[in-house]
Amino acid sequence: MFSTVTMFSIFSAFLLAFATAAPIHPVELLAWSPTILCPTQFTIWPRGSMQTVTWAIDNVPEEKLNSTGLLLLGYMENNSENLDIKHPLAVNFPIINGEVTFIVPENATVRGNAIVVLFGDSGNASPEFTII
Repeated sequence: MFSTVTMFSIFSAFLLAFATAAPIHPVELLAWSPTILCPTQFTIWPRGSMQTVTWAIDNVPEEKLNSTGLLLLGYMENNSENLDIKHPLAVNFPIINGEVTFIVPENATVRGNAIVVLFGDSGNASPEFTII
């Protein structure tokens, strides 16, 4: 009969043969990172107001034409983005639209270092702006 070591050796050789049989092809990861046009550093959002975030849609790769987005509110502190991932401003909107409209939460913190981050397949932060 076969010993446990022999069975393990045969099994390992079998796995190795199949694991290395297929050629490895590089996969190109495509990250399109649109520039946020609004808000700007001069923008002021009152809490409870309707606002629109806009971004550049030039040079959209064909593979990204049907991508949807996620928009988060956050703030900058100590060179770090602090994002409210539990309460997105907008979800599942077409990235190709170049804009999304939403209502600024009434309970948003008044601050001068607010940012929004647009996620599609990468995250882009806006310049810092003010919430009053």
